[in-house]
Amino acid sequence: MRALTLAGGLAGAVTTSQFPEFSQQYTQRLGGAVDALAKVVADFDASAHTVGLSREAALAQLQGTDFLDRRRVDMTHTFRRYAALKGDLAELKGAGPFMRAYHLPRLTDPQIAAAAWEDYQPALPLNFAGIVFGGVGFVLASLLLGAILKLSVWPFRRRDAAKAA
Repeated sequence: MRALTLAGGLAGAVTTSQFPEFSQQYTQRLGGAVDALAKVVADFDASAHTVGLSREAALAQLQGTDFLDRRRVDMTHTFRRYAALKGDLAELKGAGPFMRAYHLPRLTDPQIAAAAWEDYQPALPLNFAGIVFGGVGFVLASLLLGAILKLSVWPFRRRDAAKAA
């Protein structure tokens, strides 16, 4: 059991030590996504402004055909996503690895995470943050796996203790 607990702890250390670099790459991709969406939003707003409409009024006019209805839904989704990602970027920009861990719920956009993961290459983190995250991962994984192993053999130990008495 100790060997399995140690192996689980090491696996946890290796996994969590990768967080600082992955979260940095996620944040960089987040910035790129916000920039790209900002251009789409600005283009839509400029087109609406040119004909004297607000964004909401321009969206309201996107109806009457299947294509226009679909475009209105798509643009509404784009505006919401832009606002959400812009807020995430504002919190994460300039944040160090520990603050990015604090803001972990802001690193959950599936498209950005998939793109960051696709290009991500694990490395041995030899900086302070990597060592701290690795240590925390080791401790948490060791405790969790140790508890799971103890719970899994607990019913059998009671039987053995009853037979010995």
